[in-house]
Amino acid sequence: MPRLLRPRALRPGDLVVVASLSGPLHAVHEPDLEKAVAVLQRMGFRVRRAPLLEAGRHRWWSAATPAEIARELNGLLRDPEVRAIIAHDGGQTVFGYLDMIDVEAIMADPKPILGYSDISLLHLALYARTGLVGFHADVATPGLGGHWQAAPAARQAVLEKLYLTLLTGTEPIGALPATPSWECWRAGRAEGRLIGGVINRIVLNQATRYALPLEWFDGAVLFWEELGGQASHVWSYLQVLRHAGVLDRIAGMVVGIPTAIDGLDSPDASPTLQEMVLDVLGDRDIPVLGNVEVGHAGPNLPMPVGIRVALDAQQLTLSLLEPAVRPLTVTGPGG
Repeated sequence: MPRLLRPRALRPGDLVVVASLSGPLHAVHEPDLEKAVAVLQRMGFRVRRAPLLEAGRHRWWSAATPAEIARELNGLLRDPEVRAIIAHDGGQTVFGYLDMIDVEAIMADPKPILGYSDISLLHLALYARTGLVGFHADVATPGLGGHWQAAPAARQAVLEKLYLTLLTGTEPIGALPATPSWECWRAGRAEGRLIGGVINRIVLNQATRYALPLEWFDGAVLFWEELGGQASHVWSYLQVLRHAGVLDRIAGMVVGIPTAIDGLDSPDASPTLQEMVLDVLGDRDIPVLGNVEVGHAGPNLPMPVGIRVALDAQQLTLSLLEPAVRPLTVTGPGG
């Protein structure tokens, strides 16, 4: 198992940079980005936009070429003033620059990188290469500036406090704040390292040189979600994880709220997501907590990749047993 590489805890006034790590910023979403910046400032951080985060700028489906995005990301990783990086959105670009990331800069000064969707690929690959704790959490524009704004004020306050504690606190957070959507799909309890992301990125990453060693899944709690496509695609991804041996090694599973997946609960008797998950798991005694806010449905609960968690599916609880950041007084890159 890797030695965790925890970023340094953030302090009030630290600089957080919003960057285009994958998809472009469309002009119509500029107001949402401004709302996201306001959320981060309300948490007590200084906020800066990276140069590639310019409304209307794009190259194909990306904010820029993979090399340009990597160059900007590496600059942020090397800049000691930058203490955290949050993706403006997901997209389809991270695969293009996985081999261009300055891993030495991460090892020398690990920083929280926040995001989900395509950004979950960054979390998985960097965890595999360095042990870096990945902050699978809301992106800026459709997340902090979108889903958060549509949530009730009380939920916004809970999330703001949770994210601030995650980034600045050096004690375990404990139980994440549940909502009525959570469901027990298979009862049981488990403790283990949290590993996951968008399920298609999990599967595709395992086909690259940045795949997590199979033994890293031993006793892990696997979390995943998916956006779009067909229900049969999700079933196939789960089957790939079964064939790869992942499902034989994990101790628990957390499933996000499905978003825009064709074929779920349709009139032609297609299965529910719960039915598909349990079908692929078979007789494996793995507790499953379903319909948790860990992806595109938002607003997101943070899932720090690599951190030990406790799952009790029947009691509908998921608890972070370790801090995601290290105290300011600790020297060296590790935690």
